[in-house]
Amino acid sequence: MRLIDLSVPLRTGMPVYPGDPEVRITPALTVAADGVNVLHLDLGSQTGTHVDAPAHIDDALPTLEMLPLERFTGRAVVVDARGLEPRGAIGREYFEGRVSAGLIVLIATGWSAHWGTIDYLAHPYLTPEAAGYLIDSGVRTVGIDALSVDPTPAHEIPVHRILCGAHAVIAENLTNLPELLAAQHAGHDLDVSLFPLHLPGADGAPVRAVAHIGM
Repeated sequence: MRLIDLSVPLRTGMPVYPGDPEVRITPALTVAADGVNVLHLDLGSQTGTHVDAPAHIDDALPTLEMLPLERFTGRAVVVDARGLEPRGAIGREYFEGRVSAGLIVLIATGWSAHWGTIDYLAHPYLTPEAAGYLIDSGVRTVGIDALSVDPTPAHEIPVHRILCGAHAVIAENLTNLPELLAAQHAGHDLDVSLFPLHLPGADGAPVRAVAHIGM
């Protein structure tokens, strides 16, 4: 088995969704002064590679710890949506015949190549029709190598509302998905782990996203 890290590193000043808390990571204790190293972390729940719980968009929906752990791990399929123009729409045709109930669906837009630049905001996004098709197909975990499954910035977030409304998990800011596409094209099985920090009552949390490639 080969492991592929799908997570961006957490660093002071790293990109965040417009309006989200900025990230600041500083020493709290040091070996020189205190005998141990401990970091102080200031960051939002939607920082870096993270998952959204349904409660991200509605207080009446489940928070992170209410979701079954099975939502965060399992067999994955990667859908190739590379080559779109900035702010291009990803329609249901990308998923027809490629997804089924219980799969974790990862969407490779190639936009992780723009991480840390202004172009990262102009990422492709899912259409509401595509989101509805995924839910109707029994998919309950959807990830993308972009800032959001909806456009950025957005006055409305219809795709979040469709997916979260069905108690699905959304993973955003993934990276290295082209490497998974290559493994998938070579016939290897893919499993993914997206386990978040255990934050009771949370709308989401950072994850160390990892793909397991069967050899």
